[in-house]
Amino acid sequence: MPGTPIETTTETLLETDWVGLYVVPWGTRILLALAILVVGRWAVRRITRLTERALERVEVDPMLVRFLGNLIYFALLVVVVLAALEQLGVNTTSALAVFGAAGLAVGLALQKSLSNFAAGAMLIFFRPFKAGDFVEVAGISGVVEEVRVFNTVLRTHDNREIIVPNGQIYEDKIVNYSARDTRRIDLVFGIGYDDDLKQAKALIEEILATDERILEDPKPTVAVVELGESSVDIAVRPWVKSKDFGAVRSDLLERVKAAFDTHGITIPYPTREVHLRTDGGNGQAA
Repeated sequence: MPGTPIETTTETLLETDWVGLYVVPWGTRILLALAILVVGRWAVRRITRLTERALERVEVDPMLVRFLGNLIYFALLVVVVLAALEQLGVNTTSALAVFGAAGLAVGLALQKSLSNFAAGAMLIFFRPFKAGDFVEVAGISGVVEEVRVFNTVLRTHDNREIIVPNGQIYEDKIVNYSARDTRRIDLVFGIGYDDDLKQAKALIEEILATDERILEDPKPTVAVVELGESSVDIAVRPWVKSKDFGAVRSDLLERVKAAFDTHGITIPYPTREVHLRTDGGNGQAA
């Protein structure tokens, strides 16, 4: 029949066009896009690590190194994704416009996260603390481990990891106990009014003089600060290296208490006298 060869030829052409025009080109594009993603991600990680090592070699603060490393990683990753989309034939200009509009919508929905990001940048720029500092931020005390893009990681004395949003840190007061090389220990010891004041001061001064961790300059202060209701209060204010603060403070408390006990100096504590009264039938106390 005259129509049969023509129909067969048309079907063959359609099958040939489908494979040649769609399957092969799109298969190649998809494979190239996947290759760009895989190789690009590897390259991004490599570049980020090299950048971090270069910053560490010039002795940039470790906290800043990690923060910049995160920014570089995500920025380059966006470039890799756009390159893969372009390989698939997506108009990157239109994609950027769509991403921009989506980013605006997401930004409005995630204002808190953006404020945390901005606060993180401010913490890195002004550097109120660095990695390894012992700080009190947002009512939490701990050692700074890392400042991330949206939050800061603290490690407590009992080895707990606490993650604090950067916005809370920047909006609240920041107390950096490691900002200075030295710190002053403030202690107050109370002795009884019947005890020898000069002897008590001499014992404290001797303890301070025999502790090598206590600095000679500034000179420690030992002075009476108050005549209390039941005690004579002696203020003890030595200066130490910041790293020795906790250990020296504990040792002073223990050594002064032991010295007072040995020499019979009392440390008064609050007492209360309780009088019990029972009324008899005649109204007199029994």
